[in-house]
Amino acid sequence: MAKPKAETMVAEIMDNIRRVFQVVNEQSKLVERETGLTGPQVWAIKVIEAHGTLRVSELAGKMYLHPTTVVGILDRLEKRGLVTRTRSATDRRVVDVSLTDEGRRLVDHTPEVASNKITHGLESLGIPELTIIYHGLDRLTRILDATDLPPAFFGTTEINLPKGKRRAKA
Repeated sequence: MAKPKAETMVAEIMDNIRRVFQVVNEQSKLVERETGLTGPQVWAIKVIEAHGTLRVSELAGKMYLHPTTVVGILDRLEKRGLVTRTRSATDRRVVDVSLTDEGRRLVDHTPEVASNKITHGLESLGIPELTIIYHGLDRLTRILDATDLPPAFFGTTEINLPKGKRRAKA
């Protein structure tokens, strides 16, 4: 079997990038139309539903996000009455997050978001495959001269930044 030519591989890579953007875009629009929530907000309630009551730091870890980014998402979910936050009686720095009844009802009828699918898919891979994807995406980011660009969520203006950095609203 002959090796594919570089131009064939570039064409396939471009088509796959287009497919990824297409799916992410379509899922983001669908979720927002059906729920009125952004993709990150739906992702958060799906994670809470799957794991039960979580500390904010645990939720951030499961979503691969900075805790300050998660706090912004939770602010909007709490305003909508979908989650509650409870400060620990023993350690006031610890905040537990759980779904309200309304949040549980909503999550049952909410489509899966791309972020959740991608995360679960990546978590199922072994180190060799993750290494290939890691280096490939790192290289693509450098090709686009985007290594210093803040990582925005799909379909929103929310940015995953460490504490002290400015966040846009989702």
